[in-house]
Amino acid sequence: MLKRTVKAETSPGRLNGSGPIAIVDIGSNSVRLVIYERLARTPTMLFNEKVLAGLGRGVSTTGRLSDESIERTLSALTRFRRISDQAEVVDTHVIATAAAREAENGPDFIRDVETVLGTSVRILSGREEAQLAASGVCSGVWKPEGIVGDLGGGSLELVSVSPGSTGEGTTLPLGVIRLEDEAGASIRSARRIASSFLVDNAKVPPADGQNLYLIGGTWRSLARLHMVRSNYPLPIMHQYRLSARETLTFCDVVMEADLETMPGAEHVSRQRRPFLPYGAAVLSEVIRVTQPSEIVLSSLGVREGLLYDLLDAETRSVDPLVASAGEMGYLRARAPSYGGELINWTSQLMETLNFSESEWDARMRTAACLLSDVSWRAHPDHRAEASFSTISNANFVGLDHAGRAFLATCVYFRHAGPDEPLPEPYVAALIGPDLIDRARMLGVAFRVAHLICASMPGMLSGTRFEMRDGALCLVLPPELAELHGERLDKRLGQLSRLVNAECRVTAVPPETV
Repeated sequence: MLKRTVKAETSPGRLNGSGPIAIVDIGSNSVRLVIYERLARTPTMLFNEKVLAGLGRGVSTTGRLSDESIERTLSALTRFRRISDQAEVVDTHVIATAAAREAENGPDFIRDVETVLGTSVRILSGREEAQLAASGVCSGVWKPEGIVGDLGGGSLELVSVSPGSTGEGTTLPLGVIRLEDEAGASIRSARRIASSFLVDNAKVPPADGQNLYLIGGTWRSLARLHMVRSNYPLPIMHQYRLSARETLTFCDVVMEADLETMPGAEHVSRQRRPFLPYGAAVLSEVIRVTQPSEIVLSSLGVREGLLYDLLDAETRSVDPLVASAGEMGYLRARAPSYGGELINWTSQLMETLNFSESEWDARMRTAACLLSDVSWRAHPDHRAEASFSTISNANFVGLDHAGRAFLATCVYFRHAGPDEPLPEPYVAALIGPDLIDRARMLGVAFRVAHLICASMPGMLSGTRFEMRDGALCLVLPPELAELHGERLDKRLGQLSRLVNAECRVTAVPPETV
């Protein structure tokens, strides 16, 4: 691990904390540098670059890394070190996987890597790869249940995962570069090879009707192709979800198609396209053997798993959605602490109305409160649309696509008002009428809160809700009585329609305070 002293200019748009931390990931297909803003529950990328060096090409047949792939990798690493110096990285972690682990000339290659980067390399065992992949999913998916599959160029790792625990994991020689070499460019042979390693293998964990979480560039490219071909409206890869049956059908299509002419294939890089049929072959066999119900893409994998494992237990237990929403609110809201007051205020509103909340509902409301003011700098005529675009496309984790649509729609109604049409037609398909109604209600509640305190802290907590004679009363103490006005009454009228109860302002007489 290479350590340096932070000297970087401090930016108001940065959460500098511990300073930039870098991971260099030397895989069997790609070599990548990712620089993160800091070590945190939801690490944010400052820089991300990969080179498809193909280190694993030919290793299964020759036993050696080729001179060409070594040269290409060392050239990329030389550049990566210079970029890391420019970003004033304070910690650098270097990991290497199957190709470097298995090649006869791997030790010599690793020594050259350490010379170029000036730090040591951690060569991951297959079991360590599986464990870090599982940690990556735990980092990015709230309370995952099922198995994690990490497909690289040289190997496939499979490991069970559940909230608070992971299985031992297993590694199989089914990486796409290795599989292409051993199958002699025959997809039918590739499927047979994959099946032979997976069927009746006691170390392969079953999904048993739970989720199969996919990690790896080839599988992400497959998902991207599916998104394009199905005209999916929200092009966010993390937690993109498919049924197992639909995935099997799509894998069959990819294995039989000519990817140079297949519609939508232009959205996959030319370097990745040749591996898609092999990725589909492995995926189809994994599904048949492990029997998941749904397939879920994870943008976080081994690298993020390494960072996750560096955190203390208390930080790991934090909800990643709440953490990332809080960071965005801190960086963009008029007053970051206002979000916390809004959480408590809306919680009391929900209790007063006797509205039940599931864990998912409560998480969404909490995040929405933290995000309610992130677009205040946009032009007033466009704050609603700006909020929807910013939140629906934000780099959040711990959030499924329905959650994205809900949060974005909720803050959209906070600015647009409840009578405007949905911001995008796909919202109705992702969250349905009940959640749309709840998004409208919360959006209007945010509008009421804004008129009380101008989205600034210290005043909202002095108000409360009560039910009196079947009416929802916003109770103002004497020192806030002057806040009562026509516009506040109008917004309470909007809330009244959405909660099916009369809403009015009630001032507390001074002698009762």
